Amino acid sequence: MGKLLSSLDSAIQQIEDGATIVVGGFGLSGIPENLIHALRDKGVKDLTVISNNCGVDDAGLGLLLENRQIKKMIASYVGENKLFEQQFLNGELEVELVPQGTLAERLRAGGAGIPAFYTATGVGTEVAEGKEHKEFDGRTYIMEKGLVGDFAFIKAWKSDPFGNLIYRKTARNFNPVVATAGKITIAEVEELVNIGELDPDEIHTPGVYVQKIFVGNHYQKRIEKLTTTNA
Repeated sequence: MGKLLSSLDSAIQQIEDGATIVVGGFGLSGIPENLIHALRDKGVKDLTVISNNCGVDDAGLGLLLENRQIKKMIASYVGENKLFEQQFLNGELEVELVPQGTLAERLRAGGAGIPAFYTATGVGTEVAEGKEHKEFDGRTYIMEKGLVGDFAFIKAWKSDPFGNLIYRKTARNFNPVVATAGKITIAEVEELVNIGELDPDEIHTPGVYVQKIFVGNHYQKRIEKLTTTNA
């Protein structure tokens, strides 16, 4: 009880310089837009951000790049941001690239309290450099560590006051594993319903993982890349 927040300021008031933040979303789908805007406006610096990607130059996590707020990015795909490229090449931004499946599993492991695991993904590539190697049944694996953030930002479709969440279609993406991987998880939701209105069989994230709930508004839901053909 008492998870519902009345303002964005109260949602992010505990976040300080140097924090590690895990963020849900895939491209621009299922991103916590309002929370990202509030973090930009607060101006905290030297952030480590863990997310599948870093938005685009003028939307999503790309807004934090414009403010030079991100010190390190742990991600799978960073090819949509010219500013990201510039900051990386100029030595302003530290980047840790992680295979997408490995990133999802590192988040899941962190949320489950598993400190590390072995995977064959990345063996023989730059991904494996500096990591422990071990052989199982004649195959080489590398050790990957679980990921946990000081805060997790997620976006859901519906929530009840306990923080039980339902995501909508592909906007679910990384949000369920990100929800488990934050010491403090803040859920931005489109709709708040009464207790008992959500079908228990349809809940994707149980409220035990959610510490704060904010009902967002003004969702742009833009298309990241619009491709058309001549009729």
